[in-house]
Amino acid sequence: MTATRELGGFLADPALRISDDHIDRAVDCLVDTLGCMVFGAGQPWSQRAAAHARRTGGDGGPCPVVGSGFATSAPMAAFANGASGHAFELDDVHEEAISHPGAVVIPAVLAIAAETGASGLAVLEAIVVGYEAMGRAGIAVGPASHMLAGYHPTGQSGVFGSAAAVGHLLDFGSGMMTHALGIAATFSSGTTEFNQSGGDTKRLHAGRAAEGGLTAALLAADGFDGPADGLAGRYGFCRISTTEPAVNLLTDNLGDRWMIDEITVKPYAACSDIHPLIDAALEIRGRGVRADDIAEIHAEVPTKAAEQNSQDGTTSVMASQYSGPFNVAAAFLADPSDPSTYTAERIADPALADLQARVVSMAAAEWCDASYAWKMAGGLRVVCTNGTEHHVRVCGQRGSMHQPLTSDELEAKFRLLVGNRIDADAMIATARDLRHAPDLTSFWTALANGGNEPREDTC
Repeated sequence: MTATRELGGFLADPALRISDDHIDRAVDCLVDTLGCMVFGAGQPWSQRAAAHARRTGGDGGPCPVVGSGFATSAPMAAFANGASGHAFELDDVHEEAISHPGAVVIPAVLAIAAETGASGLAVLEAIVVGYEAMGRAGIAVGPASHMLAGYHPTGQSGVFGSAAAVGHLLDFGSGMMTHALGIAATFSSGTTEFNQSGGDTKRLHAGRAAEGGLTAALLAADGFDGPADGLAGRYGFCRISTTEPAVNLLTDNLGDRWMIDEITVKPYAACSDIHPLIDAALEIRGRGVRADDIAEIHAEVPTKAAEQNSQDGTTSVMASQYSGPFNVAAAFLADPSDPSTYTAERIADPALADLQARVVSMAAAEWCDASYAWKMAGGLRVVCTNGTEHHVRVCGQRGSMHQPLTSDELEAKFRLLVGNRIDADAMIATARDLRHAPDLTSFWTALANGGNEPREDTC
């Protein structure tokens, strides 16, 4: 039996029972991702993605596009809503896989559920299945090597999550699920050149993965055959885009280790690899150290962050969200938990540029690499003008499975993101009760309370 077939058989096993605890986690992921989608839908790049979806999939289909005032085909709704979910570096993360499952899996699930009338419980189960497939593919590819080679894991491994989730809702057996995963490998895409020479392409990767995996599942349902080992075969996904494949992780401890148990809910609208630096800076700020007190800052980070997250954060919104030096400065001068910290107007503040320039080194450290990416790590040495120094190391940042947000904190984030666009309390209550709903009618009704009107945000 191939590794892909073994994984597909597990995901499609009719005897698979998903625990109440994992359904609860799926609800939390749904709430968090929905907040990201509602907020993200107002960003200009999301509106461009929605316009493409409308042109391509038409207007009047069964699948709502959040924040855009129209419904379209399932693939295009998954694309547009995925782009919105990943629009502002707010969406959840599987740290070891270095990917964002919520913005991929959940838009695909919602699209197919809107088309098929799936029950709320089936939707939540599909989210768990999708997170499992995406996370397994992400850790089995050797994620650090994969990303350092220039691949963006969310776009690359995301297709397997959306394919599996949709397959679950369409009642795929083992064979059809294996075909869907094999076909999905053909749609895997996305590089990290955006963090070198700019552009908006990162904003598309989750949406493209949601659409691609959904399309793979629909092709399998129509009888299209995929490779029998699209993930682990000689030229399978987990072997061709890495120098450190770990294909055993596709199936290791299936049913005991669940990817949805390992999710980070982001408290800051920035790349999660640099969240330990933000936590460290906030701790030092809490000791009474002000920006004016600082002579220089030295940062220690994983090799990946040293190579891909040391850019000037004042050049664009995307750069500000990816830059370690900028986010250290922002933690002293602003509020990284507020998305408005990363607006074009705010990042132009000369005080941020001045303090960013005082981050004089951002060096790879063995102690950070030792736990990467299972447990993100980073440290700061802040030298003050009076000669005093402050040293802080963080291993397992706030929001991760090592230091998770509380339910109250997650819901506070949701309320901050949706603002007055929808009735936050009604939406949270609807999501919490979704497992008992016969379909998603109540969900879409709660979301339509302001959430589907076209709008534009200033971020």
